[in-house]
Amino acid sequence: MEVLGCGHSVPIPLSSYKPSSSSSSLPTHHLPTTRRTIIFTAVASYLQFSPNSPILPAIAQQLDETQLEEDRVVRLFEETSPSVVFIKDLEIINNPKTSDEVVMVDDEKAKVEGTGSGFIWDKFGHIVTNYHVVEKLATDQLGRQICKVFLVDRYGNSLSRDGKIVGVDPSSDLAVLKVDIDGIEVKPVDIGSARTLNVGQSCYAIGNPYGYENTLTTGVVSGLGREIPSPNGGAIRGAIQTDAAINSGNSGGPLLDSHGHVIGVNTATFTRKGSGMSSGVNFAIPIDTVVKTIPYLIVYGTAYRHRF
Repeated sequence: MEVLGCGHSVPIPLSSYKPSSSSSSLPTHHLPTTRRTIIFTAVASYLQFSPNSPILPAIAQQLDETQLEEDRVVRLFEETSPSVVFIKDLEIINNPKTSDEVVMVDDEKAKVEGTGSGFIWDKFGHIVTNYHVVEKLATDQLGRQICKVFLVDRYGNSLSRDGKIVGVDPSSDLAVLKVDIDGIEVKPVDIGSARTLNVGQSCYAIGNPYGYENTLTTGVVSGLGREIPSPNGGAIRGAIQTDAAINSGNSGGPLLDSHGHVIGVNTATFTRKGSGMSSGVNFAIPIDTVVKTIPYLIVYGTAYRHRF
């Protein structure tokens, strides 16, 4: 078992990623997929030679269903991805002596310690993520750790803010960051429930694996009621198992149902030691646990069970 929040190498920094202008200049529905083109060509050829075939309505229905499903997933991503953030953990250094990525932060040099994901909890700038994603920041005693949160506003404008720790709960591997969004309108996630999930339901993970922002992976709910280890050595019960790919940098991002509602927080995967690659056996903390914990972290800085 390996928790995947802070990969020690980031292949492509967020600041260097530029989407292709040619691909973004046209609406998605104007760009036929290769599969759609192939199917259309085959059907057209069939119609030319067999115009009265009884299977034509079935073929047409299948094409419609395929297109509708693709369009549904595209809309789900477009509507939910603005609520997902990219988190960079940085360590301020005075004299860098390694080849690690070095960036400028307020006229100081800092190296990337790790990356992770999170999602916007409310309109006040609270960000939910895994504790292990921001553990170094939460335990920093020297003031050398900082956290950069990259997000978009409701209108798609990109921005970055310093993330401040509001509360942490290592026993449930959850944490809350706060970013300054004065004058900015953001899009919080829609909260679902894991109580009504069934094995076999479709689910979707959005995150930043290996630093590639806004990556969508799809799968199904593979199992329910799993138990995974927490950062403090305890157990997190009721975890959701899924085969939607979760890799290093995905931790803290949302697991969504078919309606775009958050049903879990992507947290861990079984993987060959040191590889950091998804095995197809991945786990998310159920959103019901998150809903019980996060309000206490925002108000008190710690979980309810730790207050007394």
